[in-house]
Amino acid sequence: MASCGIDFGTSNSTLGMADADGARLLPLEENEATLPSAVFWAEDGPPLMGRAGINAYLEGEEGRLMRGLKSTLGSGLISERTRVGTRNVSFREVLARFLASIRARLPAPVSAVVLGRPVHFIDDDPAGDAQAESVLAEIAREIGFEQVSFQFEPIAAALDYESRLTREELVLIVDIGGGTSDVSLVRVGPDRARLADRAGDILGNDGIRLGGTDFDRLLSLTAALPHLGFGAATKGGAGTMPRHYYLDLATWHRINVIYSRQTLTDLKALRHEIDQPELIDRFLRLIDGHHGHALAMEVERVKIALSHDEAARLMLSPLCGAPNPVVRREMLEGAMAAPLTRLADLIARVLAQGGVKPDQVQTVFLTGGSSRLPVLQQLLAQMLPGARQDRGDDLGSVGTGLALEARRRFG
Repeated sequence: MASCGIDFGTSNSTLGMADADGARLLPLEENEATLPSAVFWAEDGPPLMGRAGINAYLEGEEGRLMRGLKSTLGSGLISERTRVGTRNVSFREVLARFLASIRARLPAPVSAVVLGRPVHFIDDDPAGDAQAESVLAEIAREIGFEQVSFQFEPIAAALDYESRLTREELVLIVDIGGGTSDVSLVRVGPDRARLADRAGDILGNDGIRLGGTDFDRLLSLTAALPHLGFGAATKGGAGTMPRHYYLDLATWHRINVIYSRQTLTDLKALRHEIDQPELIDRFLRLIDGHHGHALAMEVERVKIALSHDEAARLMLSPLCGAPNPVVRREMLEGAMAAPLTRLADLIARVLAQGGVKPDQVQTVFLTGGSSRLPVLQQLLAQMLPGARQDRGDDLGSVGTGLALEARRRFG
């Protein structure tokens, strides 16, 4: 039976297939194996996916850009309807359109799929987690897959890593995705890869709803949005600006909320209360230009730059007329202090599940775009000083592993 693996990510998605010679990722757009998980719905015309949609938005085409759609799974938003162009659609329909566009890239009819999923779509909510998986399975069937199954994303990454091994290892898989961080403790090796049942090789597995988009949000609130009034004094220092406008602007799937008529009305009223009205003027200019997603992309660009540079300039002036501040890596690392504590606790829990001491872990395999941040690598080096750090394709390891799992399950 023909089968495939789909990694539907918060930021990027991939499609993989495997045969006797191994697994490969299929080109999804412009010969690229990754497709940004973005949908641009023009005022007139069909929706555009991935880079094409992002480019249409950046070029000023009238319409609505949606990113971070995976975050709607397990939340009340999935069933809500939102206005795009001249019609109202549900977020579920938007997800179905996006996933159908991925399925359309298959070179031949495929009836079975293994979908990646985080260990937890939602923290501490088993019912919401089950609902998120159920909705995703229903969408997969609606777009034409007859058999649908799931594999945890870090386990899929482990299968990709295992395919290149010549000896057995105890490996900690750390997958820092766009919306979640998942950690698994797994025994891997060429002999174990031939086993039909791998349940005994998974010694620990857990995750939290924390990922690259959260780091973007924190960096935006720290480095960008104070230039638009976040945390600014009002009424001669007696108060501060309401936070919720800025939290919406810093959160990918909430950005479109700031374009509402009510938000404009509220901000114009607050302009008479804020001690520095020019800050509100910048915010209003950003809204008028519909530059909310462009600001989020600029913050994301700076975060990525800080993975290898000590500092990067945040270009705010073209978007809202604010200065273009230099953002130093320590500013990002300071903003990430609380998330790093949560990640350290997650790693400790997974080691405890497996009854494993840190010095017993031989390798830490890193995947996911934000895993390149030096502060994350430093945390892992401190917690597991004897383990070597390895990595594969940051955006493709999960999709490759899902393809391998699809071959195992469906032949």
